[in-house]
Amino acid sequence: MTAATERQILDALGRVVDPEKGADIVSLGMVSGVVVRDGNVAFAIEVEPERGPRLEPLRKAAEQAVEALPNVLSVTAVLTAQAVARGRNAPHPAAGGRTQRGAVAGVNAIVAVASGKGGVGKSTVAANLALGLKANGLSVGVLDADIYGPSMPRMLGISGRRPQSRDGKVLQPLENYGVCVMSMGFLVPEDTPMIWRGPMVMSALQQMLREVDWGELDIMIVDMPPGTGDAQLTMAQQVPLAGAVIVSTPQDIALLDARKGLNMFTKVDVPVLGIVENMSYFLCPHCGGRSEIFSHGGARQEAERLGTEFLGEVPLDIRIRETSDGGTPITIAEPDNPRALVFRRIAARIWQKVAGADALRRAPPRIVIE
Repeated sequence: MTAATERQILDALGRVVDPEKGADIVSLGMVSGVVVRDGNVAFAIEVEPERGPRLEPLRKAAEQAVEALPNVLSVTAVLTAQAVARGRNAPHPAAGGRTQRGAVAGVNAIVAVASGKGGVGKSTVAANLALGLKANGLSVGVLDADIYGPSMPRMLGISGRRPQSRDGKVLQPLENYGVCVMSMGFLVPEDTPMIWRGPMVMSALQQMLREVDWGELDIMIVDMPPGTGDAQLTMAQQVPLAGAVIVSTPQDIALLDARKGLNMFTKVDVPVLGIVENMSYFLCPHCGGRSEIFSHGGARQEAERLGTEFLGEVPLDIRIRETSDGGTPITIAEPDNPRALVFRRIAARIWQKVAGADALRRAPPRIVIE
């Protein structure tokens, strides 16, 4: 049977009326970013920021209208705030007019795991750090903030499942290995491209943070997308981050990008807890010989130069790759493996740095555009 088309979806949404404006959301130009893939549908509803908190019923009505179409398997709609036009001399919201957001309910500390570029194994490090924290006796959650390329569902062995809601408003996170997880990868198939603009990404992150029943967590690990874009700024502006961990490989080009990531967090007043050097060296499983494929020690030197802590080095190891791809990261699959113990030691140090910090529940930083 033929899957629903974008035209059919827009026709269905054309029957959803904004009660405050008295017209349908399509003719009002509120619908954007429609993605259709194998019966799975995602789209955004753009609203004025001041109306956002009271338009959850409209979002649900839009989802239900599309769910009623034949051959639609799942629907994900997010509310995203339209930018409000400002006069030439009006202050930028980041310069002091921005609404301050409080801490995420029930979450004691939030730590971002970030990188300046892709391909350095950041998500592998984030997954194993979360599981290392869990193995060290803490209650842990993971937020996969990479809207465009979510990888936590596969790495944590929970692909193909979808979050449920007990009241139709708040989602229940999925759980595996004792860790709570939320990811866009649960809401759309992993091969579906998310063709969303920055405000839509920011709205999705807000909903995954604040419209999820996280329970009581000692710490949440946020797997950030690579780079220094909208997702990082959203987390810095809207969430009281206890700190950020930068992941890099040892070679100069990766360290250059890692430096940008570190400087970004510093500029927005988020403490950088330290740098992890991933793929630090390779030990041949046959002869035991050591090869420094991507150079070695660059992250340690960079940490010293920038005045931050070097948290540790993780080798390039086939078992780390195999266990992560297989959905049972090495901290779970082989907890006594020396590589797993490396992650647990780094995790312990991260917790040591944030546990007593008065930054745990501090107000979000104020971003000033100069």
